[in-house]
Amino acid sequence: MKAPRVQLMATCLADAFFDDVARATVEVLEHLGCEVSFPEDQTCCSQPAFNSGDWPAARQVARHCLRVFNDAAPVVVPSGSCARMVSHGALVLFEGEPEVDRTQAAELAQRTWELGDFVVRGLGVVRWPGRLGMRLAFHRSCHSRGTAYAEGALTLLRSIDGVEVVEIGEGEQCCGFGGTFSVGFPQISRGMGTLKIDHVLATAPDALVSADSSCLMHISGLADRTGRPLRALHLAQVLRDALRAASPEVRA
Repeated sequence: MKAPRVQLMATCLADAFFDDVARATVEVLEHLGCEVSFPEDQTCCSQPAFNSGDWPAARQVARHCLRVFNDAAPVVVPSGSCARMVSHGALVLFEGEPEVDRTQAAELAQRTWELGDFVVRGLGVVRWPGRLGMRLAFHRSCHSRGTAYAEGALTLLRSIDGVEVVEIGEGEQCCGFGGTFSVGFPQISRGMGTLKIDHVLATAPDALVSADSSCLMHISGLADRTGRPLRALHLAQVLRDALRAASPEVRA
């Protein structure tokens, strides 16, 4: 398949905290031959308001998202959580709303991809160049359930020379972030995060990898605060670093 022109939905977290994830995503996509555009008016996918139950506010944000990404090009998202909101949550959000909203939401859902899923299933790339020599634990985010997101990420990680992906205990368990859940139920959230960290550190990895920056922010932040620092990397950063190892002269 010829690599297409794509639109990057960078996500709120990449904008506010993880700008390197957005840059790494662009580097990965351009390596694959994609022409990457960045609609500058993009804001949020609407998930925070949706999960908090404020659906009128969520619809307002989601309608803006529909307007910004009304181009026919695929939308690639370095976040399973945000990709799932656009490809599934928005369809629920607009049930019973005007047909034009439902139609536009369904159309955007059909061409929205999580990054790893796009590389593997969208472009058919199952081997990644470079060599890293790293022992990696992988966190499956809750929003990847029922999708091929985790499988796509693991396919790419396991294909990199020198990378060992180790299984962690209770791999399907939530990290405890859950967006506004961690604000409303901080003690439960902290307990879930602590359990996740216990399982990750038991494998003695060089880093924890996920396709969701929100999970990584919660886990690594909690690990730091409890005196158990844990290196966290987004899938896009690992793929970018592997590319640079294959071609050391390549720098962002």
